Amino acid sequence: MFVVTLKFSENKAGAGDLMEGHKAWIQRGFDEGIFLMVGSLQPNMGGGIFAHNVTREDLEAFVRQDPFVTGNVVAVDILEITPARLDERLDFLAA
Repeated sequence: MFVVTLKFSENKAGAGDLMEGHKAWIQRGFDEGIFLMVGSLQPNMGGGIFAHNVTREDLEAFVRQDPFVTGNVVAVDILEITPARLDERLDFLAA
């Protein structure tokens, strides 16, 4: 499982111009079964993503395709988590 943070960088003002492409990229992440959750980092710091069912290498390649990344609107950090204990509602993460 991965936690991806997309924190606003020096070109934050360019987000509006790239928003439609960014939203399409997010939808593709859900359509391809990579994203479990996408949300905003508070207060207005950027976004966060829970990703699963993907290798780190493939996730890094996918994240590089985000218009916010290519447009330098956000800086990316990918954290990999190996679940050690799960609530039963998240058992699918252990597979």
